[in-house]
Amino acid sequence: EVLLTQADLLYGEGKTPEAVARYEAALAAAPADWSSYARAVEGLAIALVVDGDHARGAALARDALPNLTGASAAVVATVGLDCAVGLPEDHPEKAALVKQFEAAVTAVLADDMMNIADDDRSGMHISLLTAREAAGDSTGARRAAEDWSAFLEKAAARAPTPEARTVFDSHRLSAFLELGQPERAIAHLEQSERDFPDDYNPPARLAVAYKAMERWDDALAAADRAVERGYGPRLLSILGTRADILAAKGDTTAARATLTDALARGEAMPDGQRSDRRIASLRAKLEGLEGS
Repeated sequence: EVLLTQADLLYGEGKTPEAVARYEAALAAAPADWSSYARAVEGLAIALVVDGDHARGAALARDALPNLTGASAAVVATVGLDCAVGLPEDHPEKAALVKQFEAAVTAVLADDMMNIADDDRSGMHISLLTAREAAGDSTGARRAAEDWSAFLEKAAARAPTPEARTVFDSHRLSAFLELGQPERAIAHLEQSERDFPDDYNPPARLAVAYKAMERWDDALAAADRAVERGYGPRLLSILGTRADILAAKGDTTAARATLTDALARGEAMPDGQRSDRRIASLRAKLEGLEGS
C-alpha cells in the first residue's frame, strides 16, 4: 500500500515516469489476493497512456483485463484501446489488440447495470469512434458516431438539472459535427445560454455550430458574445474561432485584427496560463492571412 500511495502522489505531482515505476513496483510486490490490485492497474494504465507508452499500456491492459470487473475493467479496456490505436502500423499485434479492446469496450457500454458515470461512458464512445477513424473504416466510424450521439441525447434528457445537462454540451456538439449535422446542436446550446447567461461556453459552441452551417452572421454574433464573457486561455480559442468566421466571410482585415489581438493577449498571459502551442497556432493563422 505504501508504494501505491507513493505512485498516486507522484502522478498527482505530474511526475509520470516516476509514478509508473512505483505502480509497477507495487504490483510486483503485491500478494495474489491484493485488494488494491484493480486500483493499481488502473493507475498504471492511465500513467502509461499519459506518458505515451502505448506498447506497455496495451500489453498491461491485455494481461490484466481478464482479472478485472466492473468500472476497473471499463477503464483498463478503454485505455487499452487508446494505446492499441496508438501503436505503429507495423506492430504485429496491433490489429488483434484493437479488435480485443473494441469488443471489451462495446460489452461494457452494452451493460446498463454497470455503475459508470455517463461522462465516462461518453469517453468510451469517443475511443470507439477514434479506433474506427484510425482504421479508415468510414462506415464503422459513422455507426460509432450515431451510437455516441444517441447515447448523449438520452444522457442529457435524464440529467436532473441544467448544470448536469450542460456537462454533455461539448460532446453533443462534437458528435453532431462528426455526423455532419451541426444544426442539431443549436436548440440545446441556445437553452444552455439562456440558463447560464454569464457563461462563455454556450455562445462559443454556438459559434462553432453556426460556422459549420456557414451561417456566418449568426456565428460571428455568437463568437462576440463569447468574447465578452471569456477570459484566460479559453478566450484565445474563442478569438481564433472568431477569426476563422471572419476569414470565411471574406473579411480578412477584421480576421487579421482579431488574430493580432489574440496574440497580444496570449503573449501577455502569465506562465501558468500561457500556451506556446496556442500562440504558435494563432501566429500561423495570421501568417496565412498576411497575403490575403
